[in-house]
Amino acid sequence: MADPIRTPRRNPPVELDLHGYRMLSDFRYLLRRFLGFSQSAARRAGLTPRQHQALLAVKGFAAPCGPTIGDFAERLGIRPHSAVELVDRLVEAGLLLRRHDPADRRRVFLALTDAAETRLASLSAIHLEELRSLRPALLQILDRLGSPPEP
Repeated sequence: MADPIRTPRRNPPVELDLHGYRMLSDFRYLLRRFLGFSQSAARRAGLTPRQHQALLAVKGFAAPCGPTIGDFAERLGIRPHSAVELVDRLVEAGLLLRRHDPADRRRVFLALTDAAETRLASLSAIHLEELRSLRPALLQILDRLGSPPEP
């Protein structure tokens, strides 16, 4: 099944008015602002932005057993061999664990260590607070999607 977040629409509108450009510009600005905040917060917590993304991908995965390497690669938008290298580094850093599936020992699930849980919890709390501060501006942009262009 295709990932709805990553699947582009087949027939985008041919013409975009100034209203559309402004909306997209404002949205991308808020995304960049949030990502900049996120990268700085991760570094202050002693993690690289990539490590933070990886820990969040593992913790936020929907299946209770955790993601496989393939799931992990998909969530981060990287190739499986790159995911294996990243997992190796996170295991070495004491942030991730590999757990073999008892029903199929070839299958490996990823889990956070206690140290990673602690770091991620504090980072996630400040990220949610930042999102709350951006919420009014994000809602304003999303509301403009359905409204007619400004004169």
